[in-house]
Amino acid sequence: MENSGPFIPQDPARPRAALEGVRVIDLTQWEAGTACTETLAWLGADVIKVERPEIGEQGRQSVSDPPGIDSYYFLLLNANKRSVTLNLKHPRGKEMLREMLKTADVFVENFAAGTVERLGFDYETVRSINPRIICARIRGFASDSRFADFKSFDAIAQSTGGSVGMTGESDSYPMIPGTSIGDTGSGLHCAIGILAALHQRQVTGEGQLIEVAMQEVVMNFLRGTGWVRHFVFGHAAERQGNKGGMGQNAPANIYPCKPGGPNDYCMVYTSRGGGDQHWKRLLEVIGREDAKDDPRFSNPDRRLEHQELVDAMISDWTRSRTKFEAMEILGKAGVPAGAIYDTSDLASDPDLKRRMFGTIDHPQRGTFAMPGWPVKMSNSKVPVEPAPLLGQNSEEVYRELLGLSPADLEQLSAEGVI
Repeated sequence: MENSGPFIPQDPARPRAALEGVRVIDLTQWEAGTACTETLAWLGADVIKVERPEIGEQGRQSVSDPPGIDSYYFLLLNANKRSVTLNLKHPRGKEMLREMLKTADVFVENFAAGTVERLGFDYETVRSINPRIICARIRGFASDSRFADFKSFDAIAQSTGGSVGMTGESDSYPMIPGTSIGDTGSGLHCAIGILAALHQRQVTGEGQLIEVAMQEVVMNFLRGTGWVRHFVFGHAAERQGNKGGMGQNAPANIYPCKPGGPNDYCMVYTSRGGGDQHWKRLLEVIGREDAKDDPRFSNPDRRLEHQELVDAMISDWTRSRTKFEAMEILGKAGVPAGAIYDTSDLASDPDLKRRMFGTIDHPQRGTFAMPGWPVKMSNSKVPVEPAPLLGQNSEEVYRELLGLSPADLEQLSAEGVI
């Protein structure tokens, strides 16, 4: 395996991982923080996950089935990491973390506001231990916000960041989008900041503090949709169902396909630009070239006025085809179209199975294929490795970083430190 860290010897026949040699001390939990550190691990960093003895990170027990086995939630967000246990409320545990921080490049946490400070690892303290270290923290709200002390999860971030308010049908209530842009999106933003800080450190020689607020991350995801509509129309971006973009285009909708299951639909989206080429090609495909000269459909604005007729015309064609057949026929004709994939469709797609999924052998869950990292790099290869069991790597990490012997570790265990 090409992941980084002293526990994986470099194969000279294979390219070096992009972040090989970068050590990350990971005090993250749940999703926003773990998504950040997993990203760094997939880029080749040696990510050491520090967890509470016996209990571990809270995500291990999330929706675990059966009880006592690490949850799929944990496995999907902590691949390619090493795990050690450490009691950070014990004086010796704090001392050991301080020693580990001296060897690290990055320190990441996403505790509730004030927690890491109470443990004695605020930024100024960590900086005094290692001036080159990059400290990153993810919070629900900015530290100087009036909501700084409020707890947050993905649904809260999406609600306060603007995505919920503009999701759903125009005549119905707001809805939470199905993707974790508040959680995983914040983790990715944080990882980008860390990568930039590592680059800047090559010039300055110094680390820095990175703060990511989940509310502000969701705001950033609205840049090409909600904010454009806000400034163009001069009022809050409204819910517009599946219209997408500026909501000023037709067709831009999902259309029913056979056999009529809950996700048997195909999205068809035609651009307003390009001389109406998408619309003209679409009419040719569905056998409605007669509509090319119909004044009701002569331009995007007229089609928008008669959107119900446009949707009926397309639905008549899609209902006799599966969503994949519709996507393939339209796509080959140069019409933007996409089947509504569900997770089972994604897991069985031959291209995605080859490119996105890696088969892992977990000691508790057995063998299964899990989605990996979507960014493909020609000179950095890091296969998916299973998330570690609680404390799986304590002995090797404490031996490598702190020089502790098996007898030392036995004593620390007896004292409740690890």
